[in-house]
Amino acid sequence: MSGALACTRPLLKVTLRHEIRGFAPWIAIATGLSASSVLVYPWIFPEAADRAGLSAAMSANPAIGMVFGPAFDLMSDEGFNAWRSLALAGFLTALGSILTVTRTTRGQEDSGQAELLASGVLGRASRLLAGVGVALVGSVLVGVIAGLVTVQCGGAWEPSMLLAATFTASGWMFAAIAAVTAQLGSDARVASSLAVATLGALFALRGFAYAIDAPAWTIWINPLGWMTETRPASGDHWWPLMLAAALTVVALAVAFAIQARRDFGQGIIASRPGPAEGRVRSPLGLALRINRPPLISWAIAFAALGVVFGYFATSVQDLLAGDSAVAGILASGAATSDGLTSAFLVTILSLVGIIAAVPGVQAMQKLRAEEMADRVDPVLAGAVSRRRLFAGSASIALLAPSVYVLGAGTIVAALAAGTDIGVTFGGVLLQAAATVPAVWTTVAVAIAVIGARPQVSVAAWAGVMLAFVLTLLGPTFKLWDWVLAISPFWHVPTMTQADPDGWGLAWITLVTAALVAAGFAGFRRRDIGV
Repeated sequence: MSGALACTRPLLKVTLRHEIRGFAPWIAIATGLSASSVLVYPWIFPEAADRAGLSAAMSANPAIGMVFGPAFDLMSDEGFNAWRSLALAGFLTALGSILTVTRTTRGQEDSGQAELLASGVLGRASRLLAGVGVALVGSVLVGVIAGLVTVQCGGAWEPSMLLAATFTASGWMFAAIAAVTAQLGSDARVASSLAVATLGALFALRGFAYAIDAPAWTIWINPLGWMTETRPASGDHWWPLMLAAALTVVALAVAFAIQARRDFGQGIIASRPGPAEGRVRSPLGLALRINRPPLISWAIAFAALGVVFGYFATSVQDLLAGDSAVAGILASGAATSDGLTSAFLVTILSLVGIIAAVPGVQAMQKLRAEEMADRVDPVLAGAVSRRRLFAGSASIALLAPSVYVLGAGTIVAALAAGTDIGVTFGGVLLQAAATVPAVWTTVAVAIAVIGARPQVSVAAWAGVMLAFVLTLLGPTFKLWDWVLAISPFWHVPTMTQADPDGWGLAWITLVTAALVAAGFAGFRRRDIGV
């Protein structure tokens, strides 16, 4: 084994120097999320009545709990911080670990850097250990910095550090899982997709299990459930972190065992050779061809998401009736059961829309990747114009999310309409259709960025991030309406109302048209591959 790890130390030092900066955004987001919670909570919710109102409001919309997990304690700043930060910051830290491990392992093999490194005195397992080491160190930095900053901002020591430790543990577990998928995938893209899909599935199942009060075993078979069961500020259980450490060790052992046996540059899942003769006859067909694998994967994911949310919708009134805080709201006449159900449906379909924007952004990012790989110039050298080429990717970016939202909405509508919760199939499907323009606006940000300013392609995700933060986090901070209105999903009307206001959809449609036009104009004028 010593020969397999030859020169690991110098390689790890160089890799840390070049790659650890990639963890800076995840550190900043996790720290900001945790520290802002303990800073803002006493200001926004100064009285016990305000905090009880927050608890009631969160209970009245169980869709929020599917994202943030159960609210064990919303009467204290540490409990609020644990509810608001544990699931989300843990997810983002895990995502950062996946991207880091994939980039420094299979990404190097795909680019040829690994072959250059292997030409020297370097052990077979050294690159994998170095890549995993960067992710482990980065995850530790997320936890340490987030925990210490939160304590300095007023958080209690033990719950703040335990919460931060869940961030680190999530990063460690998925660094190890990414190390396994890096050996399975035929290339870096497939390896990353496998790991991210695993993270997304476990995240959704964890939220769903808590939301429907599923049996305890459904929590304990889910590694992300272990993190929630640490219960910072409402129990402070440290021992579930040991399960995370054990999973990390086992997964890494599996990854190194597979890595020792697989062929260099290949994965356990072999890539399929293309056809002997090209069959693509249009830019739209080309965009479909290069995006086909993720489009199919996302279609399956949204079908599953529709089933999960649809099943959840069928029991929403039972869940609401079982909550004492919601019962108090209904008894006071401040809301009706049908009104809470409609609000729930708006929230879950907005969440579906935000998720659906992700494959749209990926389609535009794929065009940029093809451009940087020098595969766009040969296409443009023929009879294909820049406008037609860009239109192919932009069409996929706008149409695919629309199909996903309407498909998931159809499943939710079919399941919800079959029960007595006060909604019809047509009403739910119409609500899904009303969500589509907001998805277009979110994706149009990526179209504008990739078309006009691809050097800052990371900004293509700005629309998704703003929509998520303002739609799901904004209300907990009681942000002003003009701030919440930045999110296109704020303008989606409740279609089950007697007289829904559609002016908001008209305005965001105009914004979408302007962003798409900016993307086309920029792509027509700018240099390719720059």
